[in-house]
Amino acid sequence: MRFGVFRFGSIQIDGITYDHDVVVDRGEIRKRRKKPSKKFQDEYGHTPLSAEEEIPWKCRRLVIGTGAYGSLPVMKDVRSEAERRKIDLLILPTAQAIKVLGQGAEETNAILHITC
Repeated sequence: MRFGVFRFGSIQIDGITYDHDVVVDRGEIRKRRKKPSKKFQDEYGHTPLSAEEEIPWKCRRLVIGTGAYGSLPVMKDVRSEAERRKIDLLILPTAQAIKVLGQGAEETNAILHITC
């Protein structure tokens, strides 16, 4: 998987530009469905990442890109579930997350927030 340009609001992966948050699950890319987390928006001031979303848990490492400014809140339930599953969880601003993913991340899945 090759990561190209990342700008606020878009990310390029394998030559395709996405204008929405993405989930990388065992090499497949899909849109992040954040509807299950919307109910927590008032509490966080932003729709957070919660364990109620379809998280790609089938991995050894999960990289969460928290946006251009690192503003995506990651709820404690996600951290707890990763620990329970013995998954190495990396939570970084998206630009840094892409660098980690670009270093040959076997058995690594990701959730990448592309705005704030």
